[in-house]
Amino acid sequence: FYRHQSERSIVHFLTHKVAIDVILELVVAQFSNIDKADWILCNSFYELNKEVADWMMKTWPKLRTIGPSIPSMFLDNQVKDDERYAVAKFTSEEFMVWLNDKPKGSVVYVSFGSMAALNEEQTVEMACGLRDSGSYFLWVVRDSEQSKIPKDFEKKSEKGLVVTWCSQLKVLAHEAIGCFITHCGWNSILEALSLGVPTIAMPRWSDQYTNAKLIVDVWKSGIRAPLDEKQVVRRDALKHCIWELMESENGKEIKSNAMQWKNLAAAAVSKGGSSHKHITEFVDSLFHLQATCTDS
Repeated sequence: FYRHQSERSIVHFLTHKVAIDVILELVVAQFSNIDKADWILCNSFYELNKEVADWMMKTWPKLRTIGPSIPSMFLDNQVKDDERYAVAKFTSEEFMVWLNDKPKGSVVYVSFGSMAALNEEQTVEMACGLRDSGSYFLWVVRDSEQSKIPKDFEKKSEKGLVVTWCSQLKVLAHEAIGCFITHCGWNSILEALSLGVPTIAMPRWSDQYTNAKLIVDVWKSGIRAPLDEKQVVRRDALKHCIWELMESENGKEIKSNAMQWKNLAAAAVSKGGSSHKHITEFVDSLFHLQATCTDS
């Protein structure tokens, strides 16, 4: 089985001269024997990219969208959070306690995933932009990146909290979150769409640029943070992006669009939805295969 990754991710490798030959080889290798796969299951949902899904299913008839691959408790709530899910309840964690005290839609959540990294100059601009925005913010900075934060920057204050890790789904689902500053990795984007959170796009590499384009121009669920001549998002630009999503009329429209995608994602995995049908089709095929093998 193949975890779907858009072929458009290769665009970055063709246009950026950096030492990523190993990663490029890994991406290309995912498709090396794709025609031999019995099924190709994609972590997306049909309504999100109908034209792309239709084209790909013509090319690979056994390709199906089965996403978003997020526990039911965050989507349609058909299955409650119980022992069947390996989803811990982080209610006592510092970030949840901190969020619980904040007004609805007031917090900027910032995370660049487990691989993407900001250089020191961009980290300083991020820190100053968040502080100057006047908004509450929850910023995830890995241990290895903490030294890039300015020494005079308060990592825990009334307005902001810097942590080394958090449960992203728990955070995005929290009513206090107003927007998400993201590197536009596919998992992060799909989670934001599925939970109705508008995004500020700061792509770093690979398919993230394509994802950012989709966010802004196709799904209209976020805005793109502008870069200067040094490819850095400056503090004033970031401050304006936060204001636009959190305070402006355009921000309200973007939030409304994000909520529409949330509803479509929930419908896709609910009984009778596109992803539910595809998963059922796949599971039925396994039962049929088992029955065939037993008979033979």
